[in-house]
Amino acid sequence: MSILNRIWQYSAQICKFSKAAQSGLINLSGKSASLNTPANSLISSTRYFSLTSRRDDLSEFFEDKKNLGENEIKHGRAWNKDELRIKSNTDLHKLWFILLKERNMLLTMEHECNEKMELFPSPERFDKVNESMTNVETVVRERNRAYYELETGETGERPGKLEYNQLGLKFYYRMFEHVIPKYRNGKWNQTHKFYYKGAAVTKFLRLYREQLYNVKRKQRNRDRNEVMHLLKRFPNMDRNIIAAKYPSVNLDKLARLDKIRGNYDPIKV
Repeated sequence: MSILNRIWQYSAQICKFSKAAQSGLINLSGKSASLNTPANSLISSTRYFSLTSRRDDLSEFFEDKKNLGENEIKHGRAWNKDELRIKSNTDLHKLWFILLKERNMLLTMEHECNEKMELFPSPERFDKVNESMTNVETVVRERNRAYYELETGETGERPGKLEYNQLGLKFYYRMFEHVIPKYRNGKWNQTHKFYYKGAAVTKFLRLYREQLYNVKRKQRNRDRNEVMHLLKRFPNMDRNIIAAKYPSVNLDKLARLDKIRGNYDPIKV
């Protein structure tokens, strides 16, 4: 951690210099101004630094000193879209740079832990920051789309459409303008082929669709077994809640099976 101590020392010196310059104790010539100097001369012979925050140094790329050496760091959840929609554009702009600084700090600390061969505490913070930044981009895109639709009747985004690649898979192609027309643009036509052919591609598509079907089939079987287990343990459970959580399971058909009935002695009359 000697490198961190050196960086914190340099950052502390930079902070002292910036505070002294902001308070008017350092003039343009680099000489210190005495406390008995008139205020007018100080104003005319000094330049103030523009600081974005009180803590504007290299220590923002590192964790707080109280978190160093901890195996787990307490953190909050990610920002959801409903919370971001009620904020102004200025707040979203500030929040974006706060999240960006947090991500830079996490990347720096992860690199430092890898260099020291130590465990990075609470790595799930990456997911929370990335989710928050994605939600901020989504909300900003929604506002831009609504503004352009109101003003011009268009979304304002680059148009696109679904196309097939050379493997027969669909992808979203985002259009953009070219100086050369399409029928004369040989370089573009060589790199953009929206079709597929050949026996090898047909075999690949058949196996790929079979793999996707097997994934869906196994997921349906897992959901079905989970519902059977729930109905066997809790026969009076609300069926509407189960149907909302497992829409692929047919509860009426599953309720007629003997597997969901528990083992109990019949009531003797």
